[in-house]
Amino acid sequence: MGILNITPDSFSDGGKFVPLDAALKQAKVMQEHGVLIMDIGGESSRPGAEPVSVKEELARVLPVIKALSQEVIISIDTRKPEVAYEAIKAGAHLVNDIGGLRDAEMLEVCADAAVPVVIMHMQGQPQTMQKNPGYKDVSKEVFGFLQEQAEKALTAGIPSVMLDPGIGFGKSLEHNLILMRHLEDLVALGYPVLVGASRKSMIDKIVTVPEASSRDPGSVALHLYASSKGVAMVRVHNTYAHRQALKVWEVLNG
Repeated sequence: MGILNITPDSFSDGGKFVPLDAALKQAKVMQEHGVLIMDIGGESSRPGAEPVSVKEELARVLPVIKALSQEVIISIDTRKPEVAYEAIKAGAHLVNDIGGLRDAEMLEVCADAAVPVVIMHMQGQPQTMQKNPGYKDVSKEVFGFLQEQAEKALTAGIPSVMLDPGIGFGKSLEHNLILMRHLEDLVALGYPVLVGASRKSMIDKIVTVPEASSRDPGSVALHLYASSKGVAMVRVHNTYAHRQALKVWEVLNG
């Protein structure tokens, strides 16, 4: 899954792809690298990010979705049911909800449209999620939440789900490491699992790389490790590096 942020303030590539021609150019590059799904977002979810209006988010994402929906599978990365609804009408094929389908209206929108959903775990909200996140048993709580939401989604009529533990979303470095080390337990629930650790600050905490765009080697390492645990998909910024690494890894593993 390739990340295409149509935002001025995303932590890694904010502002780079806001103009439509820049977004489409980046999408073409990612397609050439073999990306399977294009994840388009119009609201930053970085720690401390301020929310944007429905109108503004739609103005950012709809032109890109309309231009690309016939060429590649499009995921709309949003917490807002109104944005999900309009994005699906414009051609989006699935919804990536960092809110984890907690919003009953989002559940209804996705079920009515019969689109697959990526269900992610997040503790708190982007504005405050990294201020002292706490768990008694992080893997048990995160995986339990995801299983419960998956069952709720399928019962409501959503055709299929993918589960995302939400690396970096209301988690300390230690929480993230525990979740990564126990990914096989999430995979064992029987749903496809997505991991999005691309350029996350946990890499900086491990090896001191303050500049997010310089964290691709660490991102590849995290995602190869996730692949070894059985995850179905990784969500990435640098599609070229990941495609090459995953292909070599796949061949080595037969």
